Amino acid sequence: MMDEFEAIRPYADAEVPTVMARLFADREFLDILAHFRFPRLADSMGWLIKPVISRRLRKQFASIHTVDALQHKIEAYIDRTIERATDGVTFSGLEHLQKGRAYLFLANHRDIVMDPAFVNYAVYQAGIRTPRIAIGDNLLQRPFVSDLMRLNKSFIVRRSITGRREKLAAYQVLSAYINHSIRNDGESVWIAQAEGRAKDGDDRTDSAILKMLHMSRKDEAFAEALEALRPVPVSISYEYDPCDQAKARELYIRATTGTYSKAPGEDDASIALGITGYKGRVHIAFGSPMESVPDDAKQMAIAVDRQILGSYRLFPVHYLAYRLWDEQDPEIKVPSAAELFSREEIERAEAEWSKRLAACPSVQQPYLIQQYATPVRNQYRLLAGLEP
Repeated sequence: MMDEFEAIRPYADAEVPTVMARLFADREFLDILAHFRFPRLADSMGWLIKPVISRRLRKQFASIHTVDALQHKIEAYIDRTIERATDGVTFSGLEHLQKGRAYLFLANHRDIVMDPAFVNYAVYQAGIRTPRIAIGDNLLQRPFVSDLMRLNKSFIVRRSITGRREKLAAYQVLSAYINHSIRNDGESVWIAQAEGRAKDGDDRTDSAILKMLHMSRKDEAFAEALEALRPVPVSISYEYDPCDQAKARELYIRATTGTYSKAPGEDDASIALGITGYKGRVHIAFGSPMESVPDDAKQMAIAVDRQILGSYRLFPVHYLAYRLWDEQDPEIKVPSAAELFSREEIERAEAEWSKRLAACPSVQQPYLIQQYATPVRNQYRLLAGLEP
């Protein structure tokens, strides 16, 4: 691996045993596991529980010496998480992908950890190599989190830099690393279509991200450089978002005060809730690899959005929310949930939706409704031949 990528790249196979040994001795990591496994005893009996967890982990992972072997081992845990927190995961479009080819997965972004985890899960099940994952350094405040993510093929996007020159240099390295991964190493890459989650349900590609991908390949035309990365738009749809209340609260505070500052540990809480919280059904739609890319970043962003918004799986709750939305679009005709789904499905959705609305303070409800209604508007504008 080239030295210029040392600070951001995922860990290599040779580093796996050392990093795992460091993890299994990390007090913060063991503390979180103790609280997760034994919530009632962790505080009073932590001194006894943590060494036991550490020993057990060392034993369970003693034979793991490569990243692939680690992912294979983790797959059982992912299966269990999916069983507990979803009503099933479905995939479409995997037939567009060829084994042994590297792609740039450009995905909508709703959940910090589960978005790339579900994409990983889908390609792993299909016998395709899992991608390297772009993750913001704002989420890696603690060393053990950074270790965990980099063991699992994550590379670091340095979002916390403020100086313009430093930012440009960091993006240059990031651009070079993504190009190197796909073109030289033959490894796919997952990156979100925009910085941060789409908290209002409006999945839009930021053309600045597409320009960043071109930064290290200025000797090539934009279209040529991007086509070489084989971009695949990916649309991830959750029937229910475990973090929807927190997102509604943030949107309300932003709208009423003009700013929002995260409390300490807020990202950690979002990550935990995103992993363990109830999601209903989940669908991951892989679009067609883009073989001809427009020669302009804004036009390419529109082309990516058409695939992401068009293949987003709408569930009954989305139609229920659209019916309540103050910002319904007069240019489109949206059918009611009753025209598209069975009575039983709608009743289930109505029960869950009314629970979520009841849990949301009335001033924040419009922002909860917006999250679920926006994908309906976007998709039906596309179907009507309008700009989404």
